[in-house]
Formats: sequence, structure tokens, C-alpha cells
Amino acid sequence: MTADQHTLLIHYNITDLYPTAWPAEKDESDPSEDEQSKSKPQPKRLAHQRSNSRYSVLARSTSDRRSLVPGSEKTSDGVENLVQKDEPDPLGGPDSVVRILKHKGIPVEEDQRLRNRFLLSSTTFAPTLYLSQVHSDASTESLVKGLEFLSRSIDQKSASLKVLVESNFERFVRAKTTIDNVYAEMRNQGAEAPLPQQIRTHSRSRITSKGSVHFRNTSGQAPFSPRGVDKPLPSDKKKHALCKESEYGVQGIKGPLSEVAVKAEEIWGPALGGREREQSLISAMESIEKSSGIFGVDAAIASCIRRKDYDSLVREYKRARQYAEDARAIANGASGGRYPLTDPELYQIVITGRMWSGVETQIDDFKRDTWRKLTNVEAPPPSSTAGSAADEYMALINVLLELGVEDNPIWFWLLSRYDHLKNKMTASFERSRVEIEILRRRLANAEPPPTATAVAHLKGPGHSTPHQKTQAIDSPGIIELWDLVYGSMNNLLGPSGGLLGEVVEFWEKAQAFIDGSMKATLAVGVDGQSRKHHRLSSEGVRELQKGVFELIEMLRGSVFSFFADPPIEDVSMLYSPLPPTTPNTPKSAIFAPYGHQDSRFKFDVSNPPPPSPKRGEAWEDFAFWPPYANTLSGVYYVEKILNLVGAAAAEIAGLPAVSSSSTIQRSLRTLVAGTRERCSKALLAAWIRDAEMFHHLENWERAGDRHDMTKMPACFLTFEITVLSGLQKIIYIPDVPSKANASDVVTAPSTDLLKDVRRHFEKTLYTVLSDMVRYSEMAAPHKKLQPIETSISIWPQTLAGTINGTLESRETRLLLTMSNMQFFRTDLAPQLIAQFETHFSHKLTEETKSIKQALSQIEEKLFKAYAGPFARDLASLMHNGITSPAWVPKTDRPTELRPYVYEALLLLVNIHTEVTTTAPPLLPPIISYLFEQIVLAFLSAFRARTERYTLAALMQATLDVEFVASILSQYTTAKASELQSQVYQELDQRTDNSARMRLQNELPEMRAILKKLRDGTRGEFMCFKKQRTAK
Repeated sequence: MTADQHTLLIHYNITDLYPTAWPAEKDESDPSEDEQSKSKPQPKRLAHQRSNSRYSVLARSTSDRRSLVPGSEKTSDGVENLVQKDEPDPLGGPDSVVRILKHKGIPVEEDQRLRNRFLLSSTTFAPTLYLSQVHSDASTESLVKGLEFLSRSIDQKSASLKVLVESNFERFVRAKTTIDNVYAEMRNQGAEAPLPQQIRTHSRSRITSKGSVHFRNTSGQAPFSPRGVDKPLPSDKKKHALCKESEYGVQGIKGPLSEVAVKAEEIWGPALGGREREQSLISAMESIEKSSGIFGVDAAIASCIRRKDYDSLVREYKRARQYAEDARAIANGASGGRYPLTDPELYQIVITGRMWSGVETQIDDFKRDTWRKLTNVEAPPPSSTAGSAADEYMALINVLLELGVEDNPIWFWLLSRYDHLKNKMTASFERSRVEIEILRRRLANAEPPPTATAVAHLKGPGHSTPHQKTQAIDSPGIIELWDLVYGSMNNLLGPSGGLLGEVVEFWEKAQAFIDGSMKATLAVGVDGQSRKHHRLSSEGVRELQKGVFELIEMLRGSVFSFFADPPIEDVSMLYSPLPPTTPNTPKSAIFAPYGHQDSRFKFDVSNPPPPSPKRGEAWEDFAFWPPYANTLSGVYYVEKILNLVGAAAAEIAGLPAVSSSSTIQRSLRTLVAGTRERCSKALLAAWIRDAEMFHHLENWERAGDRHDMTKMPACFLTFEITVLSGLQKIIYIPDVPSKANASDVVTAPSTDLLKDVRRHFEKTLYTVLSDMVRYSEMAAPHKKLQPIETSISIWPQTLAGTINGTLESRETRLLLTMSNMQFFRTDLAPQLIAQFETHFSHKLTEETKSIKQALSQIEEKLFKAYAGPFARDLASLMHNGITSPAWVPKTDRPTELRPYVYEALLLLVNIHTEVTTTAPPLLPPIISYLFEQIVLAFLSAFRARTERYTLAALMQATLDVEFVASILSQYTTAKASELQSQVYQELDQRTDNSARMRLQNELPEMRAILKKLRDGTRGEFMCFKKQRTAK
């Protein structure tokens, strides 16, 4: 940017030489102009006056005093300063300072102070900051040139300033002379007129003062004034003059004011008499005012106690003690005979004594109430959390230390807190245990859930949201009990809001008092008398550590007994009545302390829930496992519970007081391992039970992506993957936070547990496979499942409906089961085995072989179950047709097939249709097998004939065999070819040489007959022809 361009920007106060819009700030009127227009009348416009063009607001003339410097700014209060909004580069750069800084990303437009540090016209200009930002990449040569440019600019501005001073010197002298004349007139008011000679001297002095520098002489006289003016003047002429003799103009009104004062004294003097009485009243008022603080202490302390303002309470108490000490000092001085008591002193002693008596009474009551609050730690304020409640008790402790007490409030609070935690832990655990048992008994005493209901929940993992997932994986009653178990464990072991969190917080508070870190926040009391309470004794520290160990052991033992012990028998704590304390005790208070209990746990005292019936179920031995709960809800909730247990054990093991105790570390390992073993045992038992019921999921409804299968294999795959994933998290507990000593308490699972998981995994596979086979071979179709009527209606009837899909025939079920088994063998079983090996880091080599053998045997069994009856029908049909006396042709040259051939092939057409519409991949092996059975039936039937074969019989047998072989040529196997060769050998052995030779001569004719027969039955047996694939 050139210098001329920058001058234009500054002159018109714009930021761009080519603006695209009119600046909005130019539309605002200047306040000075408005004021001028209001205060002065507008003169007539002259011809030479400045024109009102649309750009006049941009250009300001030099006579316009609204802006002294082009581009200057106004502050927020409207005062202009000399700092411009922008400046050219002082070192001669091509661009302005603000543009360079904006290009570098420095917000100088928003921050005026920061911008002033870069502008040379500002008093806060920072050269170092300017060079480091504006010329950060300048070379030494360019900086030297900039210095020369700056020197020339300074010289030019200095010359301009000199010219400005010389051109305006006359104006300055005239203004100074006017000011001096006004001051002289005010000072010499009433003086004689000066002589002409003095006037001439004055004028000459003004003329000669043009080149003078000092305008006042050393005597303090005003410049250019005659010396004769300082002579004394008559008082009547000078009483209003602005000088010392006339008291600076006040002398004229001083006399009248004195006269008025005398008159006022004459009139009001008698009314203001009685000096002695006035002095006595003043003395009494002074005594009252002096003791006003004593009168307000009692009320101030009562107000502080009521507002719970403990800081103000301590200040007021110290002030009361100071008043008492002062009064005691006065009384001691008088009793020593050093000086007699005056009336004010006696009055002060009396009122101080009365005040101190009331203060001591209030402070004693406050101390008793504070001790009671420290004891009653189980009732924190409703609006406060555990942390704020502890802070409140610390405030109470400090207040007691400030006021001074004999007993140690810190030790007292710690003991009270320990007793509270101990009692709360016992009551909470027993309460939760009984509530869980009540809900467990209600589920156990009800009838088992309908099969359709139980089976429907096994398809639950497909839901996405957590609420839908928990509602889908099991029945509402079971989910309710699971939620209660998890909530109870969270109340015991939760890090925030749980009893474990309170125990950890209690130990942290105790540790802070033990190591002295809280010493700085504790009050020292009056004269430091409470310092003795800041440190706990060695015996007290040992007692605290022992108490923390006891709390931890109680918590660990409670959790371990809940999982390890069988269900409790006694639930009387929910309804054990307490004897009424008074005759007027309400009935609702008799069942204390649980009168506020949930309605789910209220029942008739005379008819409590009976114990769980013994039906031989695995869940009867577990207090934490809901009756009839399935594996999906088990893995979901047990995983969350074990994460709680593992995290709690790691949290406890990380405490400094516990980390060195091998006994507690060992007990924590026992807790985690024992809980894991019991939960895994219950879960594995439920896994087997669900696997035994899984075949009820088979409703013969086709899968969406594969119509040759049903939906059951995919459901089973999803179910098994969910269970395996949950079991892995349950056995290894990987989600425990990594803390110090966490690996010491959360140990690896035992070998026996892993073997048990592996054994149950195999058993679930075998159970589901065997049930699939058994279910598919049922003679009668599977009937619809109806809900079972129960004595206690807890199972939702919406899930107890019929199984969807059409009920298929036995042959169709066998085909679908074979297709499912094929999917098991090729996809499902390898995927599940890989999942198991990945989750549990254990190779299933032998198990994989056993599973493959079992699947092969099952497939073979299913195949025979389906194809066997058809093979027997075909064999019977073939045998009856060949051994019939009518089989032998009546003519020497047979040209037609026997009926049994068409019947056999039509039976194969029906089988082909059934397999194609049900499970197309199974068609080749089934038709091939039946073809082999047909050839075998040919061989058996030909052997069953006793007579020898004539030429006509040989030709008939050849036509029958070759026709069947040509129709089923697509399904020919090596075994079928071998059996066909045996058929021809058998025929060859049962004829003579002559017939054999003549048969060779008849073969061309027989081929023509076969071709004719095939062409005639092309429509009937086209399904066996190989389909041409589109290229």
C-alpha cells in the first residue's frame, strides 16, 4: 500500500479504497453537531460555505474540532484520544500495521489495548512486541533501512511541530493576556484606576514579552500588571476584593452573621439551661453507648445458633469472653484496693455478669446439641449427600474445638461413625436377604412357566435397547428378582452410594486425622487449649484400624454367605412385632423398624410365604438365583454382579491399611473365587435346562435367507454365542478396574471350573442335536402348546400362545432337520467351537472330532429315516413286478415296459418334488441312494426267479433295467454301476449260449425301442433330466 493510499484511508476514515457499501457508522450524527444546532441559531448560508455533498461526512476540514487527528478513536465515554485506528508501518513497510497483524491472525480489532501496543502514536507502544510480530521475518538489512526511514520521519515531524508552534504563538499570547487581565480585575476590585504611565508600562511589557519564556516574576505578581495596584485601598472599596485583606470576599457578610448569632443566643439561651442535668444525661448516654455491645451479645449468639452460622458464633463467643475478661480485670483491680470503682465501672461489671451467665447457658445447650448431632450420624440432612454431610460434621467438630471441650470430638465422631456403619451394614444386608427370599418363594411356589413362554424368551438377544433386552430375555417376575439382587449388591458394594464407599470414606477421614493432614483445618480453641485433641493416640489408631478390618470382614462375609449359603428359612424380621411402648402407640408403628417397607413384601402375618417346594431343580440350592430363570437373564445379571464383587475386592485391596494384611487379601480372593464358582454352577445348570427345552423353538418356519432351513439353528447360534460371551466375562471378570493389588484378588479360574464349562458346552450341543432328531421323527405332528393354568398368575399370557408356522408332515420335518444338520456340521458347530476356543483359550481337539462324528451319525440316521421307507416301497414294488408270472412277455420281441417300472419312477417323481420344494441341496444324495436301491431290487428280484431266462425274458429285463438307468443317468453312482453290472451277470448266468448270441443281434433294435420309450415319457420324467445352466 502506497503512502497516498494510506493517506486516503485515514482522511476518509475508511478501511477499503473500494468499498462496496456505505459505512453504517457514517449515518450516525455527531453529538457535538446536535448540541451546536440546539444551542445556537443557524446562520444564513453563504455562497462560499462548504457544500453538503454525500461524501462530506467522510472528509473533515482542518477547522472541525471534533477530531484533532485523522483516524483517531473515541473511548466508550465519548472522549477522543490521539491514538489512531490504524497507522502505516513506521519502518516504511508497504502495508499498514493493523492489516499485517490481521493477516497474522492477531485479534487487534477486538482488543483495543492489544492494538495500542503496536501503534507508535500510543503511550503503551511496545517496540519489542512490535518487532517480534510485525517484522518477525525481516532481515537485518531491511531493519537498518527501516531505522533510517523512522529517523527521517521523526525529523520531518519535529520540523512540522516547530512550524506549528511559530504559527500559533500570537494566539497563545493573546489568550494568556486575557486570563491575566480577568484575574487582575477580580483581585483589585474597588481599586483606583491606574495612571497613564502605568498603562503604557503595561502595554510595553506585553509587547516585549513576545520572546519571553517566564510570564510571572519571582514576587508572585501577575505579569503585565502595574506595581501600584498592590497598595492598600480603603476597606469600603476592598471588602469584596479577591485578596487576603478582605478574607477573599467574605468580609462583607461576616458582620451580619455575628449579629444574628448574638440575637439567637439572647432568645434561646434560657431554654437551653440546666447544664448539670445535661451533663448527667450525657454521662448516662455515654455509659449505655459504651455497653451497647454487651447488650447485643446474648441475642447475637442465639441468632447464630438458630442460623447455624458457626463462624459468627465463635466470633460472638470470643467477644463475650473478652467482655468478661475486661470486667474481671476491673473487679480484680478494685478488690486489690488500688483504686475505687466508679459508677460506670460498677454498671459495666453488673451487665457483663448478667450477659456472661446467659451466654454460658446458651453455649452449654449448644454443646449438648452438637454432641447429639455427632452421635446421630445416621440422620444426615435430606438435601445433603454423603460428602456434604461429612463436611457438616467437620464444621461441628471445629465449633466444639473452638468453644473448648474436655472430650475429643474427633474420636467421638469416628466411634459414632463406626457404630453407625456396623449397624447399617447388618440391618441392610439382613433386610435385603429377606426381601430377596420373599420374592424367590413366590416364584418357586407358582407353577413353572408355560413352555411357550420359556421358549419365547430364548430368542431375546435380538433386541437392541437395554430396556427391551431385559424385558425380552425373561419373564417380568424373574427380571424383578434379578433387579432386586443386583440392587442389593450395589447398595453393599457400590463405590458411590454403597456401604463400601462409606467404609472407604470413613477410613480416608480417619487416615487424615491419623497422619495429621487435617491439622491445618482444625480449630485450636481459646489459648490453644484444643490442640491436644488434634492427634489421636497410638491405642486409638490401632482401634480404628481394627474397626476398619472388622467392617471389611463383615461386608465380605455378608456377600460370601449370600452366594455360598442355601436360601434362608427365617423371614420373620419383616413381620416380627415389637411390644407397644405406650398405650397410644399406633398399630402401624408396631412392625418397626420396617413400617415403610415396599408393598411387595407386605403379607398377612398369620400366613407368611411358605418355603420353596423341593422339586429336584438345580436352582433350589441357590439363594441368589430366581426360580425358573433362563441362561440369558443369568449371564446378563451375573456378569454385572460379579463385576461389582470384583471391583469391590480390588477397591478394598487397594486401601493402604489392607494392602499389608495377608489375611484380608486371602479372604478377598476367597470371596471372588467362591462367588464365581457358585454363580457359574447355577448358570451351567440353567444352560443345560434351556438346551433341553430348545427343541420347542422349532416351529418349521423357514429362515429368511435360506428356505431349505428353519429359523431354529440361527436362534441356537445366537443363544450359544450370547451365553459363551457372558460366561467368559463371568469366569475371567475382565471389566474390573486395573488398580494396585487387583490381580491378587481377582485370580484366574480353576482348571475344574474350565473343565465344567467345556463339558456343559458339549452337552448342550448333543442335547439340542438329539432333541432335533427325536422331534423330527415324531409320528404325529407337533401339537400347539397351550398355556398351563397356575394357582398364582405370574406368567404373561401374551407369550403363551401357539407356535407360529404351519405344522409339517413327518417327511418334510425330516428333510428340514437334515438340512439343519448339514448347517450344524458345516457352519454352526465350527463357529461355536472357535468361539469357545477364543473365549477360554483352550483347544477342543478331541471334542471337535467327537462332535463331527456325532453329526455324521445323526445325518446318516436322519437320511435312513427319510429314505428308508421309500427304499422299502421301491424294493417291494420291484420284487412283486418281476416275480409276477405276467412279467414274462407273450411275444418274442417285447416293445413295452412292465407297469412296475412306471410306478417306481412315478414314486421317484413324487420324492423329487417333495425334496425340491423343501430342501433342494438334499436332492442328489437322496435320488442317488434310491437309484442304488432300485438296481439292488432288480438284482434281488432277478435272483428270486427260479426258471431260466429265454430270449424274450432277457430282452424284457434289459429294457426295464436300461430304461430306468437312462432316466436316472444324472444320479448314477459307482455303486449303482457296479450293481447294474451284477444284474447283467445274473441274467447272463441264467440263460443259454444261443439266447445270448441272438440278444447281441437284437441290441440295435432294442436301442431304437428305448429311444422311442424315452421320447414317449419325456414329459413325465423331465424332472430327472439335467438342467442346462444359462451361459
